[in-house]
Amino acid sequence: MIKTFFLDFRTAFTVGIIIGVTIAIGLIFKYFTDKFIRKQVMSKRMDPTSYVFAKKIITAIIYVIGFSFALDQIPEFKIVGHSLLAGAGILSLVAGLASQQALSNIMSGFLIVLFKPFKINDRITFKGTFTGIVEEINLRQVVIRDFENNRVIVPNSVISNEVVVNADLNETKVCKMIEIGIGYDSDIGNALKIMEEEISKHPLHIDNRTPEDLRNNVPEVISRVVALGNSSVMLKAWAYSENAANGFIMYCDLLRSIKQRFDEEKIEIPYNYQNIVIKK
Repeated sequence: MIKTFFLDFRTAFTVGIIIGVTIAIGLIFKYFTDKFIRKQVMSKRMDPTSYVFAKKIITAIIYVIGFSFALDQIPEFKIVGHSLLAGAGILSLVAGLASQQALSNIMSGFLIVLFKPFKINDRITFKGTFTGIVEEINLRQVVIRDFENNRVIVPNSVISNEVVVNADLNETKVCKMIEIGIGYDSDIGNALKIMEEEISKHPLHIDNRTPEDLRNNVPEVISRVVALGNSSVMLKAWAYSENAANGFIMYCDLLRSIKQRFDEEKIEIPYNYQNIVIKK
């Protein structure tokens, strides 16, 4: 009995040591890897996506190997494992299907990191409705932070099969289209001039002209009449900004400033109305 107790104690002690060492190695690896990634991103402005993904893979491998060694020290677990594998056909089927889904997510994650349709900190839109900043790409899923600070969790295999709009793929610059309707009796030329002036003087607007455009005297801001509606003449101007956040602020500011200038210059912005005829 004492010998059995000693053997059980030794087995438990060995398993505890192996699990403790595994957790310690995993935490130490995570600490130094996070420190390395932060240093690389801050000093060299490198994309952290590949580093973070590789860190999660290696961490998972460390824990799998460690816990495998721990279970290998317990003979009873080997017997139970063989019995389950031999007799549980339904369980094996379920596990097989689950592993297929897991492998699909892992492979999709590898493809995302390899081909980089989007990276960490990119602003993306998928399914036409979900928009946010990519916060994490791990073995199973992509974590997106939307503009209400919610986290949208998307499996890698799902997002890899969707059409994704990436606002930051090659450059962060955005074009905001300022479209406003004016009355048919208003001065179209003056209205276009006001829109161009307000866009040009906005602090977040950038000059998007190429050297060739400058040589050809292309205007900094281009505006056009784009439609003749039922009750208004539609005008459109194109304004560029460094990124989506600045572009949104610029767009809101321009709507306000252009409206104020139109009011000062007596340029009408028509609205829909109805004439009611009462017949006796």
